[in-house]
Amino acid sequence: MSRDLPPLNALRAFEAAARLRGVSPAADELNVTHGAVSRQVRQLEEALGVTLFVKDGRGVKLTDAGQRLSEVASDSFERLRNVCAELQRQVDGNAPFVLGCPGSLLARWFIPRLDRLNRDLPGLRLQLSASEGELDPRRAGLDATLYFAEPPWPADMQVHELAVERVGPVLSPRYARFAELCAAPATVLLGESLLYTASRPQAWPAWATNSGLDAGALRLGQGFEHLYYLLEAAVAGLGVAIAPQQVVADDLAAGRLAAPWGFVETRARLALWVPARLPDRRAVQLADWLRGELNV
Repeated sequence: MSRDLPPLNALRAFEAAARLRGVSPAADELNVTHGAVSRQVRQLEEALGVTLFVKDGRGVKLTDAGQRLSEVASDSFERLRNVCAELQRQVDGNAPFVLGCPGSLLARWFIPRLDRLNRDLPGLRLQLSASEGELDPRRAGLDATLYFAEPPWPADMQVHELAVERVGPVLSPRYARFAELCAAPATVLLGESLLYTASRPQAWPAWATNSGLDAGALRLGQGFEHLYYLLEAAVAGLGVAIAPQQVVADDLAAGRLAAPWGFVETRARLALWVPARLPDRRAVQLADWLRGELNV
């Protein structure tokens, strides 16, 4: 069987039309006419001998064959874009090192240390990209990603483990029952309405289990979409929250929060993820620097 591909321009037009769900938006993205995209798609259908789109009201939808090709084409073009962007950044000696990081970790741990990092690694030219959603270390435009995750690690990523995650309950001296709770054992939290984050609802039950408490007896109260907002609520004295020790380290040192029951280890690790296909010496330098900061 021939290993020849259909015309790449036709595949590119089809991929854009499938991803954007229409010929017109594909034409706008590719900076060509509506007719040009339609001709390329027809050329691809003729080359493959299958129908890729059918009319659907005033628009079009993918056939089963079109859906199958779309999934592969989208993934392939995205990978090509990512690799090309990475190669261009490496050739450009002035390109910044782009680091993805959860917004809570960025705001509460990384930014307070950013001036020291810039002094210690002046050649890094770090550019930070914050996210509170699901982090994707393979996202286009990122040279590395810093976040908490559990092993095993994927084969296509070089993962620099930095620190074991430790989580625990924290509360502010501004909380009305601060003194009473701090003087009591951890079992007192079974009677509290606890603050939690919807992005990690298992954090409280896991902590309770690791602490020898009945996780089923916990009462979750006010929820927050992201960890950053959860910790802002805790600092404001709204209740008891749970968080990784690294994220609240500066709040604890400044007395904004207290952790009277300590922290317990989880299976997760704070790690720096780097695409294995394009190793970058700057990633090793950053990992070494981060490891030193976390182990101070």
